[in-house]
Amino acid sequence: MAKLIYVANVSLDGYIEDARGSFEWTAPIDEIFTFITDLVRPVGTYLYGRRMYETMAVWEADPTLAAQSELMADFANLWQAADKIVYSTALHAVSTATTRLERRFDPDAVRDMKTSAASDLTVGGPTLAAHAFNAGLVDECQLFIYPVLVGEGKPAFPRTCGAGTVRPCRAGASAGAPASC
Repeated sequence: MAKLIYVANVSLDGYIEDARGSFEWTAPIDEIFTFITDLVRPVGTYLYGRRMYETMAVWEADPTLAAQSELMADFANLWQAADKIVYSTALHAVSTATTRLERRFDPDAVRDMKTSAASDLTVGGPTLAAHAFNAGLVDECQLFIYPVLVGEGKPAFPRTCGAGTVRPCRAGASAGAPASC
């Protein structure tokens, strides 16, 4: 069975973006970007909410990103090749290939995907991840913790995220290094 993995860049105080919606502090150095690319290399499907999808769609919509370096081209190719499912009631259509739009998050459908998938899945964005956590679907968290204090903003784990089993984490030693749970 495939795993559902929550992947997020997180400040020391637990936010994925600041109060203005900025996440500029998460721009990774090449070493971290390489690690993230290798982490998602085996992923076959990305589950996104609207906002995270719109943020990530640039990897297909803006060819100048891939032209910046071999590393960025590698990530763009991986992202474009994977299936994407966007959960949104506000989005009218998706603009990228291998992408489908779903109007609501259906835990049973995601459970079926995990059972039948040949590759792991990721869930991106804390609001969508909260639905997956509450349904008991998340198997692993890969949190890239940055040494900044944001103070307030969008938390990596919204209050609507139900309490579950907490397992010890292996924290990385450098900025942006993963904490595997």
